[in-house]
Amino acid sequence: MGTLFRRLDDWLFALLLLLAAAAIGYLSTRYVHEADWTANGRTSLSAESRAVLAQLHGPVDIVSYANPQGNLRQTVAGFLQRYQTVKPDLSLRFVDPQQDPAKMRELGITVDGALILHYKDREQRLDELSERSLTNALERLIRGSDRILAFVTGDGERRPDGPGNADLGTFINQLEGRGMRAVPLNFTQATDVPQHTDLVVLASPALALPSGEVQVLVRYVQGGGNLLWLTEPTNDDLGLDPLATALGLRVLPGVLVDGSGAALGLHDPRLIALGDYPPQAITRGFTLTTLFPQVSALAQVTQAGWAAKPFLRSSAQSWTEFHPIDNDKPSDIRFDAAAGELKGPLDFGFALSRLSPSPDKSEQRVVVIGDGDFLSNTFLGNGGNRALGERVFDWLLGDDKLVDLPPRGAPDRLIEISQAGLNAISFGFLLVLPLLLLLIGGLIVWRRRRH
Repeated sequence: MGTLFRRLDDWLFALLLLLAAAAIGYLSTRYVHEADWTANGRTSLSAESRAVLAQLHGPVDIVSYANPQGNLRQTVAGFLQRYQTVKPDLSLRFVDPQQDPAKMRELGITVDGALILHYKDREQRLDELSERSLTNALERLIRGSDRILAFVTGDGERRPDGPGNADLGTFINQLEGRGMRAVPLNFTQATDVPQHTDLVVLASPALALPSGEVQVLVRYVQGGGNLLWLTEPTNDDLGLDPLATALGLRVLPGVLVDGSGAALGLHDPRLIALGDYPPQAITRGFTLTTLFPQVSALAQVTQAGWAAKPFLRSSAQSWTEFHPIDNDKPSDIRFDAAAGELKGPLDFGFALSRLSPSPDKSEQRVVVIGDGDFLSNTFLGNGGNRALGERVFDWLLGDDKLVDLPPRGAPDRLIEISQAGLNAISFGFLLVLPLLLLLIGGLIVWRRRRH
């Protein structure tokens, strides 16, 4: 009798196990659940992409010109599924490019799997399938058209397309992927700022500007134009006082130094690291650390009709140093109030706005920053420099809904191990751990044989 009950128990257990497996299989075809435990959800759609999708008010139609043979269509559909989960009214349609070659030539389709995105009366073309490229294309749909950035050239300014250490080529290339277009503005070839310019950028001129060029910039600002002015500690006498006066600002003499940087491992006192920012639309919710190599402090001297708000400010341990600094020699710099040096905290980034004098715009915006190195090819990758620069440009262009886009990233993705530590880990995994497992296995066998 007992044997019969045991057999019934075994059969019942097997039946319940099969029923449970069948139920799990059935439910898995009806419901989908995904969990991403990586830092900041790196393997799922980024917070930045979700924020961009939230700004798209209306359906987005995507047409993929992909060959039906092979797995390309499945790859495209699987990739876009992450976007459709966040935005259900994002639709995908496939077209076989081989069915109408003439139409493909008319559309300029040359890549198998090319995408054309449609939103309202706008469209964007995409030949690369990646989250960065697709999210950038969606941003361009939000902007509606390319924003023209006119970079003043001819006086030693940072080049927007330059590969040099001090140039801005890497940063501007990323901005162009987000719907901005940089063009040169040389006043020897143009007597005024061209129409349809969305923003003029004066990026750290090294030579004094002729008075005629300065007056063109002043007239541009007085007429309602948006301006980004990056200045440097060595730019004391470049003939730009009329422009500063029009903005109600003054560039303070000396270079800003900060004694608190030593605690962060910064050996050059001219390196200003920020992790806290005065409240302003550009820095709202911004918590990333930024690094500014050589900074000029700024001061607001008059209102001049502007609503001026500082958004970059040094610590209380900073001051404006008048004496030269040579890092190859022991530094003995100290605050000297008698020499006219100013004690921090000191502002070095101002955002100015006012009702636009131009009838074509509602608001005029200007940003002045006492450093241009933080966006250069050399320092762009430090902390949140790139993210802060993107916020500055978005705010200046009036794209307020794009200013607060969260930056993509994850902490502690880089493991730094010394060579000795790497050797110890390799020795442990290749020799110590196998020997330990053999020892434990031998001990277990020996104990069993004894008993």
